[in-house]
Amino acid sequence: MSGSDHLHVVTSDEIGEGRKRLGRFLVWGTAGLLALVALAQTAQALGWRDFGFTTWRPTLYAYCLWATALCWSQVIIRGEQGKRTLFVLPAALFVISLTVFPLLFGLTIAFSSWNLSSPTGRSFNGLANLRQMWTDPFYWNALGNMVWYVLAIIVEYAIAFGLALLLNAQIRARKFFRVAFLLPLMLSPVAVSWMIGKSMLEARFGPISRLARWLGVENPAFFETPWMAKATIMVLDAWTFIPFMMIMLLAGLQAIPKELTEAAKVDGARGWKAFWEVTFPLMLPVSVTAILIRIIFKLKLADIVINITSGGPGGATDTVTSFIFREYRERSNVGYGTMLAMVYLVLIVIFMTVLMKWAGRYTRPRT
Repeated sequence: MSGSDHLHVVTSDEIGEGRKRLGRFLVWGTAGLLALVALAQTAQALGWRDFGFTTWRPTLYAYCLWATALCWSQVIIRGEQGKRTLFVLPAALFVISLTVFPLLFGLTIAFSSWNLSSPTGRSFNGLANLRQMWTDPFYWNALGNMVWYVLAIIVEYAIAFGLALLLNAQIRARKFFRVAFLLPLMLSPVAVSWMIGKSMLEARFGPISRLARWLGVENPAFFETPWMAKATIMVLDAWTFIPFMMIMLLAGLQAIPKELTEAAKVDGARGWKAFWEVTFPLMLPVSVTAILIRIIFKLKLADIVINITSGGPGGATDTVTSFIFREYRERSNVGYGTMLAMVYLVLIVIFMTVLMKWAGRYTRPRT
């Protein structure tokens, strides 16, 4: 073995028992301190005993101390092997601090009665928020609306695929059309809702409404009837995010080897036959990925609805996110709004897990 090869060999360190005991003491000592501080602050939050804490910062400081001790102990106990752990461990601890702690804090709020306009402040109310959610018709209406919004992705996918095929063909001004079709994606949904929903579609003075009246439509109201308002929201959201699916599908089309399409032409597969038998099967992994990502974005739909209709008329355009937003902002009902958000999070996790497991068979590349 040459001398340069020794640079890639990690040798085990001679670590004594005393050093290992020191590392374990650091970990378990700081972990015990973290547990004591967290329990004390929890007891104070529940009103069992007052320890004089004003914020949850002591628990945060205790967690930072435990995380530092855990990283340090890896080097003390494992030596050179522990140093390699430090490439991953700090990042994992940071992610835990940004996800687990807010989730636990959110759960404590979800099982509480906390209205910002109430002088009594927050108090534990058990399953009262769950019972209220179960009998809340507006929340279930918002969940039903989300089914229609998600189903609209099928139409969005078909349009995006058609545009991708168009931009992948040898047409004039292809580069110009690629930039033009991507313009909606460059705009904020809030800007889209104000420019189009509030201005161009305005019933009295909007240019689209004036054009509709000029064409003979007596009352071109796009947000007065429930079905028309919901359809308009779908169109605005689709116009904003179809370019996202289009660019993913276009990248997939350009990755298909030309030899396959040329071989299909030699075998007599042309036009729609070549599309259904060659192009579409090869595009299934990219298509499924694009649809899954689009579903994730769709489940967060709120800004267009909030800015244009505020969920109206009569909750016809409401999404779960916009409904929760109004619970926070208009009703100041923090406890109930947090419970709605937690339940929606669980539903999203279950839905996406089942969907990704079902779609896994199509995401494997095909040859």
